[in-house]
Amino acid sequence: MSNVKSAIVLLSGGLDSATVLAIAQAQGFKIAAMSFCYGQRHKYELKKAVDLVSLNKILRHVIVDLDLRQFGGSALTSDVAVPVDRTLEQMAHGIPLTYVPARNTVFLSYALAFAETIDCKDIFIGVNALDYAGYPDCRPEYIAAFETMANLATKAAVESSGNPIRIHTPVISMTKEQIIRKGLELGVDFANTSSCYNASEDGACGRCDACILRIQGFKTVGVKDPVPYRSNEE
Repeated sequence: MSNVKSAIVLLSGGLDSATVLAIAQAQGFKIAAMSFCYGQRHKYELKKAVDLVSLNKILRHVIVDLDLRQFGGSALTSDVAVPVDRTLEQMAHGIPLTYVPARNTVFLSYALAFAETIDCKDIFIGVNALDYAGYPDCRPEYIAAFETMANLATKAAVESSGNPIRIHTPVISMTKEQIIRKGLELGVDFANTSSCYNASEDGACGRCDACILRIQGFKTVGVKDPVPYRSNEE
């Protein structure tokens, strides 16, 4: 892969990361995907990540196993219930219980190590600072700081000044509506994604923050969300 314009895409199996994958491919990158089985309650998303890989020309897909349930601190990695039926106004205030401590720092660090081993300088991640996310590790200033660190702390960056490591965040300033429109424009089949924090083979819950934002996004676009919902079906 050293002579190929390659990029690592952090692929959760969700709507945002599927769109980011399509954007990276449209920019001419050959993709190595990285996903994480980190003890998340919505592990079903990994099945969709595998589906996305099988439908695209992916050079390599690495699924990293780590257990953030050891620390807890999140509704996604502990027995704390996922908040449901919240209004957009409620989502707009504070950091939600679904925030996983240091998750993006952990994920990007693994991606950085992977990048060094395959001589890759471009990492794509589907962080989004809009749509009421409230996650501190989705902010542009955090990504800029991590990119600075990456170029200070890696052999690959130090030995190739002028060709720095870049952290790409193409959907960071997009609304959910804009992300969906971009994905549709690039041919993403959103039936092969999962956003729900309580997802299962039976479908999405339709009530968690992620579902509510997704449902609202598809409504605004005027396209039916292709994933099944166990309740609040749209």
